[in-house]
Amino acid sequence: MPPVFDPPVCAVNATSTTLMSADGSRFVAFRAQPQTPSGVGIVLLPDLRGLSTFYEKLAIRLAEQGHTALAIDYFGRTAGTGPREAGFPFMEHLLKVTRTALHDDIEAAAESLRTHDGGNCRAVLALGFCFGGRQAFFAAAPRFKLAGVIGFYGAISFYPNGASGPLQAASELRAPILAIFGGADTGISSSDITAFEEALAAVGTKHEIVVYPGAPHSFFDIKYQEHASACADSWQRVLTFIKAHSLT
Repeated sequence: MPPVFDPPVCAVNATSTTLMSADGSRFVAFRAQPQTPSGVGIVLLPDLRGLSTFYEKLAIRLAEQGHTALAIDYFGRTAGTGPREAGFPFMEHLLKVTRTALHDDIEAAAESLRTHDGGNCRAVLALGFCFGGRQAFFAAAPRFKLAGVIGFYGAISFYPNGASGPLQAASELRAPILAIFGGADTGISSSDITAFEEALAAVGTKHEIVVYPGAPHSFFDIKYQEHASACADSWQRVLTFIKAHSLT
């Protein structure tokens, strides 16, 4: 369960829901609705395991600060929308996910935040972790109409299967970006981080890149107890970034 860094500012109503993507596919999402909404919506993008209890709880943490949060699952097309048993073979389903489907699902989630309950989200952002962090960076493209994106340790460059990354798409990324990495993350090189920063600067995309020395991959969502200082600082940066871009 995510740690509580800040006391709640309001009560929250939370529930599972089902959304429809552009191709008619349905996928599960978890909506956390603050009773006193800030007017900001967050599309929460989980790691490669898809929607889990951790991200449902994290959605509630965001909603406790007034931000409507919608955490989405990636596997509706191949695994359906029903409950999943322990040991769910997420990698089997992850390998069948396409970038087109992911982008359509993120757009559907963003639109749901804009229109649900009368469209109370005047600004929508994306927040992702690991695989979801990579997708959050991609979601800085204009088609998503996001006020900003936040990615924790999302792979920046090519995947082993040859799929290009946000670094290769940097010229298309326009929404402000907060990118957070662990300095001891063996899967994301410092040279890639530098190249990403330089590529964003070259096209004039507003960005902030933060690297926590000694922090490994998944320091926030798996190893937060061992890296409490980095987690607390990064959480405050997330809230500050959301507030700064809430009127975009």
